[in-house]
Amino acid sequence: MRIVLPVFDGFTALDVIGPYEVLRMLPDAEVLLVSYERGEVSDGAGAVRLVVQAAFAEVERADVLLVPGGPGARRRTEEPELLDWLRRLHTSTDWTASVCTGALLLAAAGVLDGLRATTHWSAAALLESFGATYAPERVVTEGRILTGAGVSAGIDLALTLAERVAGRTAAEAYQLALEYDPQPPFTAGSLDTAPQGAKDYLAARAAR
Repeated sequence: MRIVLPVFDGFTALDVIGPYEVLRMLPDAEVLLVSYERGEVSDGAGAVRLVVQAAFAEVERADVLLVPGGPGARRRTEEPELLDWLRRLHTSTDWTASVCTGALLLAAAGVLDGLRATTHWSAAALLESFGATYAPERVVTEGRILTGAGVSAGIDLALTLAERVAGRTAAEAYQLALEYDPQPPFTAGSLDTAPQGAKDYLAARAAR
């Protein structure tokens, strides 16, 4: 099973690594990191670098396509080379998925036209401007297309996808292997539950 993750400068590290840790356990999984050219790409903070194994032009099919997000995704919603490649690869997949603002790239490529989808809460309006309908859910499934909300939801999405591919017992085993048993110390993980102080803090940082 060929699992393709397109990466680009400005990706969010957990958007890639969270799903990777789940999907690499699928039977006969081949996980391929793809970008404009082979080499290294940096995350949005410039601190994490991933080694790209193939260029877009070298990859013409995938069983699973999973698009991560990050500040680099927002900057590439009008980039023909990437969007054309996403459209082409989507025609070959059994499953097409995104994490966080990776949904913006799928939407900009036309893959999410008229569909319910999720993304990071801060990108909801932008997602809808590309023709999707934002759903404030952790994971949204529309046929063979799955979208995950912000960053940490990539693990939930990957486990959901693992169940579709390998069955519930396998997906539960992968969850156990990761000891993925979230018990966050705060109830600030969504717009509905976060205190106003947390929202104000983020707004102030964004305004700098």
